[in-house]
Amino acid sequence: MAAIHLDQIGHSYGTAVYALEKTDLHFDDGKTFALLGPSGCGKTTMLNIISGLLTPSDGRVLLGGTDVTRVKTAERNIAQVFQFPVVYQSKTVFENLAFPLHCRGWDKPRITRRVGEIAELLGLCSRLDQSARRLTADEKQLISLGRGLVRDDVAALLMDEPLTVIDPHMKFDLRRRIKQANDQTRHTVVYVTHDQNEAMTFADEILVMNAGRVVQRGTPQELFERPRDLYVANFIGSPGMNFVQAERGDGDLRLAGVPVVAGSRCEVIAPRDEVVLGIRPEHIVFAKGEERGIPASIVSVEDHGSLRVVDVTVGSNRLRMKVGRDVALPSEQVRIRAAAARIRLYVGGLMVS
Repeated sequence: MAAIHLDQIGHSYGTAVYALEKTDLHFDDGKTFALLGPSGCGKTTMLNIISGLLTPSDGRVLLGGTDVTRVKTAERNIAQVFQFPVVYQSKTVFENLAFPLHCRGWDKPRITRRVGEIAELLGLCSRLDQSARRLTADEKQLISLGRGLVRDDVAALLMDEPLTVIDPHMKFDLRRRIKQANDQTRHTVVYVTHDQNEAMTFADEILVMNAGRVVQRGTPQELFERPRDLYVANFIGSPGMNFVQAERGDGDLRLAGVPVVAGSRCEVIAPRDEVVLGIRPEHIVFAKGEERGIPASIVSVEDHGSLRVVDVTVGSNRLRMKVGRDVALPSEQVRIRAAAARIRLYVGGLMVS
């Protein structure tokens, strides 16, 4: 295992526009990181630079403090799992898992022991004698993952959207197995995905990317609770954060005439600043009894099984809220509220409080 340092790395595919803008990033030894963003944001470019499949236009790649920018992929001691499973169809599951160890001259008892450990982690013990060509897509992807995990001397494990080809019903179980395996092996892992659920449930830290830049880095909780800008706030969460233009009051900020944020949080905002209130659907609730709430009207209700997504209008604004199935829906005319501490304030697209 090794820490990864991208020292002022940038890359352009022969044009003036950089696919990956110059950046300085550290990936700590033994932790799991997710590169999260839409197609074309630069996440796979960054991964391929780390692996050596791509030589950066600018900067250096350091593994464990050693400059490997011009070192070939095979010499970087990195394991990589690709979007589509790569297996040797003519070999058994055991032979596929053992192949990297045979190439490094491990003795037979050591190979058998290590393959058995990884097969148990990934639930492949009953398949070891089976031909790889008879396996399902998710089982083949487990083999690809297993080949990355079976070596105990790799500097890092890189995964490029490894669950894309997997049946949706299998993704949850496979994600759990990958996380369980890595919790035991503690490789330095960099995981590329466009699926926020994969990133949020798998990674210790997430790097949210957009247009070739890392726009925010943090734990899943940090990204959800304190998104740095409107892009991250909308990208993280399902549905994303609600955005509403704030009304100025006497030392407070209001929504539909009702004060929602007051005190010191308002003091950091200049008098002429236009303020956007950011409110997660999870943090809006129906007002009860004598509680003061914001007048709203229910527009639609989406049933998601364990919860419902309720669309409401507040004046000319439309907001979405998540409601548990145990919550009785009021009539069309309702009052809603959100705790001030849960409301984020944005000026010029950036969070100020």
